[in-house]
Amino acid sequence: MSVKVTNLTKIYGTQHAVDGISFEVNKGQVLGFLGPNGAGKSTTMKMLTCFVPQSSGSALVCGFDTTTEPLEVTKKIGYLPENNPLYYDMYVKEYLEFMAGLHKLGKITQQRINEMIEITGLTAERKKKVGQLSKGYKQRVGLAQAMLHNPEVLILDEPTSGLDPNQLVEIRSLIKQLGKDKTVIFSSHIMQEVQAVADRVIIINKGKIVADDSTEKLQSRVGNEIIVTAEFKQTVDLALLKNIKTVKSFNQLKDGKWSFVGEENKDIREDIFNFAKEKNLTLLHLNKEEYSLEEVFKQLTR
Repeated sequence: MSVKVTNLTKIYGTQHAVDGISFEVNKGQVLGFLGPNGAGKSTTMKMLTCFVPQSSGSALVCGFDTTTEPLEVTKKIGYLPENNPLYYDMYVKEYLEFMAGLHKLGKITQQRINEMIEITGLTAERKKKVGQLSKGYKQRVGLAQAMLHNPEVLILDEPTSGLDPNQLVEIRSLIKQLGKDKTVIFSSHIMQEVQAVADRVIIINKGKIVADDSTEKLQSRVGNEIIVTAEFKQTVDLALLKNIKTVKSFNQLKDGKWSFVGEENKDIREDIFNFAKEKNLTLLHLNKEEYSLEEVFKQLTR
């Protein structure tokens, strides 16, 4: 695997910012790292990238230990921190040349810079000073430098912060594309973003991992009730709905549209369909509602 974390802990005074967490991430996987403010997300990322030493436990990146082999680890990692530190007095291309020098890219420097400028959509801004760019374009410069040396592991702390809706779509698509042959770990407060991009989600709360699964399995974990919405063409007699035996309760949302709660773990769509057929009702819409990742997040981080 690309990243292996074992009992990783970071203590500040009496506070356990990260409290004995363990997880592994393989190549070709995009991991969404979620948690409320102060949960330990950024601290974990700083330990993985050798910016902050752990109090105990271990972290391996591509087989190299973050404590004993930090230089080897940094060669394997591309890192975009939350505050995205940049040199505002440098031109975009100049800044990327500077970063390429730190990575000792040598003869492939210009090739990699041109590739990253194109991939991150910086072509029109390449001759501007970094300080003249909007927040969204500054974020793109940060992404470009993180990918410049073609790292095996990308660690992105709030990578879409400050981007407009069009830029969001482009960067999400880029992260998903990068995840095909790299390991990507990214943190975000935007649940739709995690659902759109991540293969797997880790939720951390008060320094501890409270969930680690695919988005689909996480959504099915919370609550055993199944909610179904149905819309009929005709007005339905309330008394008739009480005859659907597998329905625990129902609620009228608007004319002809109803919300049904089924028995525990029971998908009641077939029963509602059969009910409509028996009563000669025209069913316009029938849908099983899923818990959103946001609802799962709220329940797990209370």
